[in-house]
Amino acid sequence: MKQYLLSIYQPDGPTPSPEFLAPIMADLAVWNDDLRAADAWVFGAGLFPPSTATVVRADADGVLTTDGPFVEAKEHIGGFTVVRAPDLDAALEWGRRLSLATTLPVEVRPMQDNG
Repeated sequence: MKQYLLSIYQPDGPTPSPEFLAPIMADLAVWNDDLRAADAWVFGAGLFPPSTATVVRADADGVLTTDGPFVEAKEHIGGFTVVRAPDLDAALEWGRRLSLATTLPVEVRPMQDNG
């Protein structure tokens, strides 16, 4: 089966209240359980805010390391999951369900097979 990256985009700003997040986390737990039961889960993780990022960039003069995200935007990748799916349609269905659970945009992107 192919693997797909599901990237969750979240808006910049303060973390929502626990009361706001509680139903989202419950829906996300159901999604994760279903994903694992379907043997489609490969791995996933949440990410710390962009302010914790370090960018390493090589050029002709060497390597430059800078704090912060590569680009400034109104949203950032807050987490990701890699899933196994037989085709793009199946991966998009996992992405659709993830977007419904999180209430956030989800980018679904096929991963290159490096095997």
